[in-house]
Amino acid sequence: MRNPYQQYKQNSVLTAPAGELTLMLYNGALKFCTQAEEAIEKQDPKLSHIYLIKVQDIISELTITLDNKYPIAAEMKRLYDYINELLIEANMKKDVQKLREAKGLIKEFRDTWQEVIKAKK
Repeated sequence: MRNPYQQYKQNSVLTAPAGELTLMLYNGALKFCTQAEEAIEKQDPKLSHIYLIKVQDIISELTITLDNKYPIAAEMKRLYDYINELLIEANMKKDVQKLREAKGLIKEFRDTWQEVIKAKK
């Protein structure tokens, strides 16, 4: 038998509009950035690696879903690539500053996306 919370979470993902899914990805990336930062500060390299890989996976998913028929997609891809480079460096060197820079960029994307969703309503 499934945990009711897990069932709810899965259903919310399966039924969410595309814009909301993107917002969920940004929020997930920010959550994992925070967890990675805490793990680095606690000097837990294994746990920080796990969280940083999760953030990288989300950034990869966001990159894959870019619609290249819009000119802004190329700019976003460059920024996603830069974020990914920061995350790789943060992971290799356990560098909190690189992680915070990546997190700041992700937060800007998330905040902008929230405004786009609000404007469509």
